[in-house]
Amino acid sequence: MAGIRWPPEDSELHHARVPSAADLISDDDRSVAADSWSIKSDYGSTLDDEQRHVDASEALSTGVRAASDYSSDKEAPDADVEPSVLGLQSYWDATYADELANFHEHGHTGEVWFGADVMDIVTTWTKNLCINISQGRMENLDDEVSSESESGEQIVNDLSTWSVLDIGTGNGLLLQGLAKNGFSDMTGTDYSEGAIDLARNLAERDGFNNIRFLVDDVLETKLERQFRLVMDKGTLDAIGLHPDGPMKRIMYWDSVSRLVTPGGILVITSCNHTKDELVQEVDSLKQRRLSTSPDADTSNDHEAFKDSPPFRYLSHIRSYPTFMFGGSEGSRVATVAFFRS
Repeated sequence: MAGIRWPPEDSELHHARVPSAADLISDDDRSVAADSWSIKSDYGSTLDDEQRHVDASEALSTGVRAASDYSSDKEAPDADVEPSVLGLQSYWDATYADELANFHEHGHTGEVWFGADVMDIVTTWTKNLCINISQGRMENLDDEVSSESESGEQIVNDLSTWSVLDIGTGNGLLLQGLAKNGFSDMTGTDYSEGAIDLARNLAERDGFNNIRFLVDDVLETKLERQFRLVMDKGTLDAIGLHPDGPMKRIMYWDSVSRLVTPGGILVITSCNHTKDELVQEVDSLKQRRLSTSPDADTSNDHEAFKDSPPFRYLSHIRSYPTFMFGGSEGSRVATVAFFRS
């Protein structure tokens, strides 16, 4: 079934003027926010990274479909995702300004992304997936992954080789959860300075001083390092809610393919797309790359980038609670791992 969409309750905002920060701090808007979603800063301009926008526009003109066009169990494609305030920088700046103030005044952590149960499932599953890969167990990972009977020392050794990047880290709680599961080399980025300030304060208070937090926009990342594990918990969702969402999603895939080291994995958790829809989006990325014909003077890096589609499906979480809707079974969250070739 198609992914469950969580639009803001004030639906008239979808097609009206771009709201100011003052418009974006109501309790109704807060109730639909996932605190960790990160999107491009100052989305009012589409010229901040001219070349990537040109590339993305050309790809769209060739007829490559966005993930929202796909459905794993319907003959007709889904309607495009409606733009939302969740795709605006001003919304998240206001959200984190409030959460940072609440932390300083009351010590509040803020919202736990998608709930504590989901975060616990993701961190434990990701740990087990990484341990299996470290031990050379790459087969049958589509079954529920487990670390079997690894000793504590072996787990520490396995996870010490995994550098972790959390894009759209928000309050940084996912990284804290991964740290509790044994990861040690961790970086969190977010376009919002307020989010990074909150994440740093929470990490210091909770004793996770080894986690690095940086202000960085995934669509125009300034990071020069690659990571063996990249986590995305709603960032792709939020990017898709911008009025230029389809084009910006292409920019997203171009960027994350450079952030994940070959042999590493990208773990995406989404409330807007099913596992099959995310896999279809990766497949469409592959088709776009294969259909690209670079000029003769294109660099070798571009040639390798084109000829070797970077991601393939690896595994997904099967243990989320499910429900029946319209005769189909689904869950409100999907978590999918992709292997970087």
